[in-house]
This record gives sequence, structure tokens and C-alpha cells, in this order.
Amino acid sequence: MTQFQPTLFVPHGAPTFALRPGAAGAALSAMAGSLTLPRAIVIVSAHWDTAEPTVGFAERPETIHDFWGFPDELYEIRYPATGCREASEEVVAALKAAGLPVATDARRGLDHGAWVPLRLMFPDAEVPVIPLSIQSRGGPVQAYKLGQALAPLTEKGFLVIASGNLTHNLRDYQIAARNTGQTPAYVRQFTNWLADTLQAHDIDALLDYRRQAPGGAQAHPSDEHLLPLYVALGAGGENAEARRFHAGIDDYVIAMDAYSFLPKKGG
Repeated sequence: MTQFQPTLFVPHGAPTFALRPGAAGAALSAMAGSLTLPRAIVIVSAHWDTAEPTVGFAERPETIHDFWGFPDELYEIRYPATGCREASEEVVAALKAAGLPVATDARRGLDHGAWVPLRLMFPDAEVPVIPLSIQSRGGPVQAYKLGQALAPLTEKGFLVIASGNLTHNLRDYQIAARNTGQTPAYVRQFTNWLADTLQAHDIDALLDYRRQAPGGAQAHPSDEHLLPLYVALGAGGENAEARRFHAGIDDYVIAMDAYSFLPKKGG
């Protein structure tokens, strides 16, 4: 019997998160361990950004080391994921059914926004993985629509994992690392606003975060690392209930909060 799956927003942090997973890594592992084994995983990473939604069809997606200047041991890591053509075709069909344009990519592998959390959550790589791109030019509205298109798949045993970070300002990281070593106030202000607004299910405010949230523009000089949150929210279904299962800050300015989304009972 196919089991209904929640949808997840998870952090991927800096690439060194793979080497030092800490409390956030433990939370991701515990969450994965609480789930019924999914039929397939749809992984949406902030680091695969295309003009239109694109679905990966690789039989064995390669591990992409899309970063530079990090410890050698990071480049030796491989996540031995497998794909599933049938599952990829179902993702394509779901996007088309929602009226979205869709492209396919037979060679796309898993960037660090995908394999770092997957390795923590499913270390045995026993579940087929289907990568799906974001469209940063479409902003939060497009990302939310993309998630809504995926919602029917959760009833078929697909686990949607969207990977980004609730704050992502690398310039502020450099300043903090060189000078203060302190977390700027906006990091907690912004993540607290998101927690409250998600709890209230105020979709209009969430989609307008750059104007309405304290520190929104500073938390995200560009949208791409927050867009996976909207994918997970949309995929959670109408009136999705948000549950924050981890909160924390790494590297001074990178919020590592993680959320699950499920339709409210009776909603």
C-alpha cells in the first residue's frame, strides 16, 4: 500500500555541512527515519536554476561538486543515487497537468544542494531520486505554483524534498567572519517572521516577503535559496500545516531551519 508523504524544506548550508552535520544533520536524519520509505524522492535544489521546470531522467545521477576551495575530502564524496524513468515521467505528467511548461534532462546529476541533505537523510541511497529545477526569474509565485503541481504525487508515495536556506547572504558571512563574529539581528528577525507567518498560513504575506518581512531583502539579496521553501509549501497541499523540526544558525548568517508540511486534518 502506497503511503502518503509529507513535503520537506531542508537546509544544505555550506558544503562543509557534509563533513560537520551537527544538530541540523541529526534533525534531518531523525526526520527521514520517522518516514515510511518513499517510492521516490523529488529533490528541488536552489542550485539547479533553469528557464522552465526541468525534470532529471539520469539512470545514475552523478555527484556534482559545484564548489571551490573546500577541503579535499569533500571532493571525494559520492552519493550513489539511482533514478527511475517511470517516476520521472510521473513528475513530468504532474507538471503538465498543472499547465506548467516542462523540459527534461537525461544527464543532470545532483549538486551539493541535493546530495548533501540526501546523504544525511538516506545514506544507503535506497530510494530513487528525481531532480527538479527551480526558476528564479519567476520568484516565489512561480516556486509556489511548482510545488502545487507536485502535491498530487505525495499521495502516490513521492517524497518532495526542497533544499535551500532561510537566510543566505554570503557578503554578510564574509564580514562576520573577518570582523565581528556575530550574527546580524536580521537573521533571527527574518526566520521568526517566517515561522509566525507559516504558522498563520498567510500565503499572500509569504509571497511578498521582500516587502513585508523584517530584513527580507538582506536575508536574500537574490531569491534562489528561499524559493525551495515555497515549493515545499505548495506541495504540502491546500491549508498545509507547517512544522519546524529544526532551528539553528551556522556560519554566523546561514539559518538552518527545517520544515515539514502536511494538509491540516479536516482541512
